Amino acid sequence: MSEVRLLSDAPWLTEGPAARVLGLLNADGEEARVIGGAVRNALMKIPLADIDIATTALPDEVVRRARRAGIKSVPTGIEHGTVTLVVDSQPFEVTTLREDTETYGRKAKVAFGRDWVRDAERRDFTINGLSVDADGIVHDHVGGLADIAARRVRFIGDPAQRIAEDYLRILRFFRFHAAYAAGEVDRAGYLACISGCAGLAGLSAERIRMEMLKLVVANGAAGAVVAMGDGGLLLPLFGGVAYTGPFAAMIEIEGLMELKPSATRRLAALTVAVTEDARRIASRLRLSNAEAKALDSMGHRWWRLPGMDEARARRRLYRLDEEPYRDRLLLAWARTGANRDVDQWRALATLPQRWRAPHFPLRASDFIARGIAEGPALGHVLTLAEDAWLAADFPLDPQVLSGIADQTVSRFTRDHRL
Repeated sequence: MSEVRLLSDAPWLTEGPAARVLGLLNADGEEARVIGGAVRNALMKIPLADIDIATTALPDEVVRRARRAGIKSVPTGIEHGTVTLVVDSQPFEVTTLREDTETYGRKAKVAFGRDWVRDAERRDFTINGLSVDADGIVHDHVGGLADIAARRVRFIGDPAQRIAEDYLRILRFFRFHAAYAAGEVDRAGYLACISGCAGLAGLSAERIRMEMLKLVVANGAAGAVVAMGDGGLLLPLFGGVAYTGPFAAMIEIEGLMELKPSATRRLAALTVAVTEDARRIASRLRLSNAEAKALDSMGHRWWRLPGMDEARARRRLYRLDEEPYRDRLLLAWARTGANRDVDQWRALATLPQRWRAPHFPLRASDFIARGIAEGPALGHVLTLAEDAWLAADFPLDPQVLSGIADQTVSRFTRDHRL
């Protein structure tokens, strides 16, 4: 039996762009409602992102009404019933009600319909199957209100069938649990995900990347990732060992340091022990160049950082710059455990806020004046001098710098004497 509730404190339903779209479509025998995530978030007092709308009107009628009202329409998925309307620079995906007439694997023959119940029943999770009309009345045909109250994520209908329609729903099940649920994962859904895990192999790397990067920064990511690991779902995703302990420690450390959750940093804690791991993950998930570079940097010699004193830390910071230094340091901290040597780790992690590395003050001209010819030899001498300057703890005194230059040239000349 459907449950109905009034959504209070939703001014976007009565005024502004969303209200205008609803008004446009709620006329001449047609009905429109806001559906899915916007309804879920409004009920859970979570900020809204996109506002999606379902309607009984056919796509061509949606376009006709938009044109008549001077509203831009974009046929983003018109063959599937979706038209994007843009009002005051805000996009709204408007989709005609649908029902499956025939399903086979991930494919389905879809017909446009006018039945709100059947449209809700073909969606993924109960908390996403809610709709709200322009009067603020929430329509629940699948038990979503009860699951929101219980902070529970459940598939609509048969979990195995929902998963077979799109195996990405396995990852979405854990992501939505991490974001919206409390307690253990729904058992029926969990077992269906485990049974259907072979279907993950057919998903594109891009789709997996998108879901995993969202999952790892969700509030309940630690528990969801452990459940995935226990169910044998992480190995086929990553092709290697997953480190759930350091992952949980990284989440705790970000909290201790009051840092915004970082998907790349958390992914490194979960999957990277050495740079080879970073390259494998970057390839399997088709990470962006920036993400791959960050993962590779974090995996490079992080094991040298535990027990490091501040002098060595300054040299690392100078070599790496602030963000790579902090990320590699936090990975080392997560590997040793969030609750070990907290004061020491915190001091090292906050070094960039207390100290800024000076620029290397010696120049090529300093060594040319000492008889080093331009070319490869000059570059080598500059590298040796910079190493000596770092070992001396960044001196800026001219006499000390002159001594470093002299000693470097003397050493280079001695080592390269024919």
